[in-house]
Amino acid sequence: MTIREFYATLGVDSDQLLARLGNEERIHKYLLKMLDDKSFELLTESMTRGDTALAFRAAHTLKGIAANLEFVALLQSSSALTEALRGDTPDLDGAQALLEEMRRDYETVIEGIKLVG
Repeated sequence: MTIREFYATLGVDSDQLLARLGNEERIHKYLLKMLDDKSFELLTESMTRGDTALAFRAAHTLKGIAANLEFVALLQSSSALTEALRGDTPDLDGAQALLEEMRRDYETVIEGIKLVG
């Protein structure tokens, strides 16, 4: 699968990303780096332990990655989760439901990146 095809499966026009990052080789490099990123693992472990501060940081990191790589659905779900975890009294029940939504978006992105190779 090409990078353009990958982004098309996500419903995203890759032209904006291409204009910002310059070329497909650079995009490919960053996509592959996402496969090694441990933020989602850290997020799920932190949520399991109830460490909302660490979960917030991990969700916020994923939000930034999603924004930079134009992963629109992942950006939306990670933004919602980040907000649910923000502050002194995070919404844990809401955050857990949002984590499942984010998990689906994250897995869709990761599976697509693996097909780009």
